Amino acid sequence: MSTPYWVAGKPRTSDSPVTVRSPFDATVAGVTSNATAADIEEAVAAAAAARDEVASAPAHVRADALDHVSRRLGERLDEVAALITAESGKPISWARVEVTRAIATFRWGAEEARRFSGSVQRLDTDPGSEDRVALVRQVPRGPVLGITPFNFPVNLVAHKLAPAIAAGCPVIIKPAPATPLSALLLGELLAETDLPTGAWSVLPMTNEQIAEMVGDPRLPVISFTGSDAVGFRINDANPRKHVLLELGGNAPVLICPDWSDIEGAAARVATFGTHQAGQSCVSVQRVFVHTDVYDRFVPALVSHVRGLANGDPADPNTHVGPMINADAARRVSDWVADAVTRGATLLAGGGGTGTLLDPVVLADVPPTCAVVTEEVFGPVIVVQRVESVDAAITAANTSRYGLQAGVFTHDLRLAAHATAKLQVGGVVIGDVPTYRADQMPYGGIKDSGVGREGVLSAMLDLTEPKVMVLTEFVS
Repeated sequence: MSTPYWVAGKPRTSDSPVTVRSPFDATVAGVTSNATAADIEEAVAAAAAARDEVASAPAHVRADALDHVSRRLGERLDEVAALITAESGKPISWARVEVTRAIATFRWGAEEARRFSGSVQRLDTDPGSEDRVALVRQVPRGPVLGITPFNFPVNLVAHKLAPAIAAGCPVIIKPAPATPLSALLLGELLAETDLPTGAWSVLPMTNEQIAEMVGDPRLPVISFTGSDAVGFRINDANPRKHVLLELGGNAPVLICPDWSDIEGAAARVATFGTHQAGQSCVSVQRVFVHTDVYDRFVPALVSHVRGLANGDPADPNTHVGPMINADAARRVSDWVADAVTRGATLLAGGGGTGTLLDPVVLADVPPTCAVVTEEVFGPVIVVQRVESVDAAITAANTSRYGLQAGVFTHDLRLAAHATAKLQVGGVVIGDVPTYRADQMPYGGIKDSGVGREGVLSAMLDLTEPKVMVLTEFVS
């Protein structure tokens, strides 16, 4: 039976079937279909027609809908996690974490919908503006096209849906071709709510269809999460649209000489440089280790990495899991082999079959290798000895990316210094850069994107200020 897609809240199927297979063993995770041209047009037209109705929908209607999705995800947590694992290959333990985060994301959306109220500004700060006050409210920019990746097929869809619904914007979700089923399940939950017709659609589609859709003037906002090459191409082709980009990274970690728990830091780096096969834009990739602790940190890191289970993602003990497809696995293997050929030292990993790669630790990597300059998006950790924290900061900043960084230090002054100097959107002190709370502003600078996720931050990006000046006329 084919899983339907959703056109303005209504289930549809087409004669263009899409069979979704597990990256681990190619078993069928489910079947859906790509939306027809007529259905895409209906969804866009419905979103445009519903613009005013959705914007004026009472806060309690939008909040109740998001609360409902949050609650239903909690009721179906195991089922949803199993679906994530089946279609993406994400280990089941991490899939459960993802669903838990999505529950919180929708809950935050409900809470922010209720308190998204604007502000009041006094205007009598300069002569001529006495007896005036400004009421500043955030009003929706209009229908949103949300384009999502495969690596978090529920929670990153939630980060498009929840802010848009909370802010009063109709939203059309285009899920990743490899993982449409999770997004369609969220559509099933939204269909149980009382949101206006046209408030949302979930449409699997071909690359040709989405290329045409991004230019549609009826969709004035595009929110894209994915590769920088695609994201900036969308941005450059649509200069009159409001484009939000959450792109890639090659997350740096600084291990400072004052950090006391070297073993603990090594365990965190190992865990979050390899979890779900490193397929996260804030997966630990570059580790700059002060020379005073390098000879203790690196053996501990290698030991932890070698102890991580890799295999069947349905096994609760599996930590790493498969790459999304064989092409991705070959690319990562080729980048590792190139680094070794050019003089890097392979400290762990390097083997694997099919979509499974043994987690890799590399040292002595030339700075021009792809595993340093690009986003690996695989289970690869590069370690580098540095003579000072400032040298680590300088090396970290050579990247064209700037998403998040981690700094292991107990020194508050050093933490403040690193945060000021690192060219990233966020700095995590005392932990890896993979940490993310779903309500906090999340995003990067340079080639890591434009705008911020995190429910309230995204709502601000999806809206624009509108000012009403109130004047008291004095006789």
